[in-house]
Amino acid sequence: MYSNGKNKAYSGQGQLASNLVIFAVMLVLFFGGLYALSFWTLENAWLPGLACLTLCALAFVIPQHLLGRSDIHAQEHAKREI
Repeated sequence: MYSNGKNKAYSGQGQLASNLVIFAVMLVLFFGGLYALSFWTLENAWLPGLACLTLCALAFVIPQHLLGRSDIHAQEHAKREI
């Protein structure tokens, strides 16, 4: 992608440390959801099931929908120029 005649870097360039930290946090959330299933019994299914669903959903939703919008400003700006 070009901007003002210069080749723009992709959005993740130069952010290795923050990408690794976010990856580690999301991996911990996902594994926490899987660990919650270890408490699943026939008498106690609701709490571990809801905990697993919530933690695994957060591990997917946060990076996909919240952190993945780093380029939306450039898209909005490009729409206004046309």
